[in-house]
Amino acid sequence: MMKDDPNPVRSVAENPCNMCMPLGAIIPFKGIENCMVIIHGSQGCATYMRRHMAEHFNEPVDIASSSITERGTIYGGEANLKHGLNNLIQLYQPAVVGILSTCLAETIGEDIVRIAGVFQEEQAGSETPAMIPVPTPGYGGSHFEGYFLALTGIVTALAQPTRRHDRINVLVPHISPADVREIKRLLELMQVQYTLLPDVSATLDAPYTQIYRKIPAGGTVPADIAAMPGARATIQFGATVEDELSPGKYLEINHGVPLYNLSLPMGIVACDRFLNLLETLTGNEIPKQLLDERGRLLDAMVDAHKYNREGRAVVFGEPEMVYALGQVLAENGITPVILATGSKSPRLKELLLDLTADNDEEPLILIDSDFAQIRKHCADKRINLAIGNSDGRILTEKDGIPLVRMGFPVHDRIGGQRILTVGYTGTTQLLDLITNTLLANKLKHYRENMYAKHFPFQPKTIMFKGEVSDDGQF
Repeated sequence: MMKDDPNPVRSVAENPCNMCMPLGAIIPFKGIENCMVIIHGSQGCATYMRRHMAEHFNEPVDIASSSITERGTIYGGEANLKHGLNNLIQLYQPAVVGILSTCLAETIGEDIVRIAGVFQEEQAGSETPAMIPVPTPGYGGSHFEGYFLALTGIVTALAQPTRRHDRINVLVPHISPADVREIKRLLELMQVQYTLLPDVSATLDAPYTQIYRKIPAGGTVPADIAAMPGARATIQFGATVEDELSPGKYLEINHGVPLYNLSLPMGIVACDRFLNLLETLTGNEIPKQLLDERGRLLDAMVDAHKYNREGRAVVFGEPEMVYALGQVLAENGITPVILATGSKSPRLKELLLDLTADNDEEPLILIDSDFAQIRKHCADKRINLAIGNSDGRILTEKDGIPLVRMGFPVHDRIGGQRILTVGYTGTTQLLDLITNTLLANKLKHYRENMYAKHFPFQPKTIMFKGEVSDDGQF
């Protein structure tokens, strides 16, 4: 039986291992063609989210705000939101507008669904973009829940009954633009007709151009989202997602589209499962190019296995990423000692229980956790490797545990938008990075570890006639 956190109930979060719900909800909208987002709340909320995303993706990220002030807090912010929508439409001319709420708006009782409907009625006779309101109070969950809540809201709002066609819906969790590009490459090599949502491969990692575009080119075409109910199947990389947050489940229940819920294609087993499913659905054989990439991953696993056995890892981040990384570590002989997320994810716990059932050491699973808890358990468990986002740098700064950066956010390094982890090629790169981090840490401390092994006592040193204490002080 897997061990749980012995102190699961806490009344505070100290150095959280997650971000707020509206921040996560912005990202799916950024993966739709010609789409803008407005945050109904204080100016500070939108500023914080713009900064957080711009630092990770190294791209300008525009997010509008209704800018509720003290007056709006008392008397209501409906006028602010309508005024903000008018300005947004005039300035950006979007085809789709995502409307998200915040802690402030939800606490004072703002109904953004009603306000969006009233605004569209008032604009009758003029051409207005599609409005998709998604209530996302910051205290309603983490950015992981916000992401899938918005993704389900997008599909619910735009999907229309349509005749059957040969496309396959592919729904992706919060992964890097580089990962999205890799999944698209795999689909194209398998000659699959697909609609991938959300497609941030270009919108959040755009090529350099001299002419600035207010809304970057790229993203999933709204007309393709509208046709999702006619697809032959939906592949959703959302093994940890609850049904009420699952856009794939919505399409299955309401439109009869068969749902295949997979984990992210990281590692041999998960990549094989994805490509074998595509082969079954389309009848197309897996091309030699991908079989060669699989062989190179196997070769990399052989190269690394003799070093990885010494790895004792803490993995933290969004549930979908934690589960996928747990599979990669299990395949490569690294012990996943602690698996932590700041989200509330009952399904993650069940999946990790199955994944680690045969492990020599029972992992500790921390759900709805923070870095104070994670640090405490790292000290007890002799952790020598951390894998997760930049917020985990506290483990390096305070405890000397080397950190492999991936996930969201990556703030203290550049290139967070280009980190590739999916597919055989992405897994190979990730495995090399993890193994080299273990090797570098081992070589850095090799002499002191050998000294401690052969000389477990602390010698007392005599200098001239002055005696030096055990800690090296006179």
